[in-house]
Amino acid sequence: MDKQTALVIVDVQSVIVGYSYQGNEVVERIQTLLEKARQINIPVLFVQHNDPEGSPIATGTPGWQIHPSLCPHPDEPIIQKTACDSFYETSLQDELKARNINHLVIVGFQTQYCIDTTCRAAVSHGFGVTLAADCHSTTDDAVLKAADIIAHHNANLNGLGTPKNVISVKESSEIFV
Repeated sequence: MDKQTALVIVDVQSVIVGYSYQGNEVVERIQTLLEKARQINIPVLFVQHNDPEGSPIATGTPGWQIHPSLCPHPDEPIIQKTACDSFYETSLQDELKARNINHLVIVGFQTQYCIDTTCRAAVSHGFGVTLAADCHSTTDDAVLKAADIIAHHNANLNGLGTPKNVISVKESSEIFV
């Protein structure tokens, strides 16, 4: 993997992990990937969703906090967002440009919302993307079970992109090796 790669950890917030399909197992795999990234000096950026008061992930509430097993280091920015797209009205693009990043490894929560949208936006913003197939999750919805949503997105996002940048879906054990 290119030295101009960053690990982007999206919405790994306590309450989301708690109610997502295999949430704790996904966090364990993200933690392993995070440790590998830190060992080989891959920049790490966290993205944290902010909801208004009354939401389980309302800014500043216990559920809003990043999961305690994935504590950001002081040099790892926490990008605050209010939409599914981690680039929308955030500092993510500027943070990546400042680090000369051109490729993102994306992990985190709410597969069909923030993970899907961030992967698609990243290629539109000029980044190659690797989605860690076993490091994202969600909840059941009215139509599909979470496992089916995850499998569907892994299949459909793989190879999607622009003429210059594509999303590649890989198991976390194949990343940073």
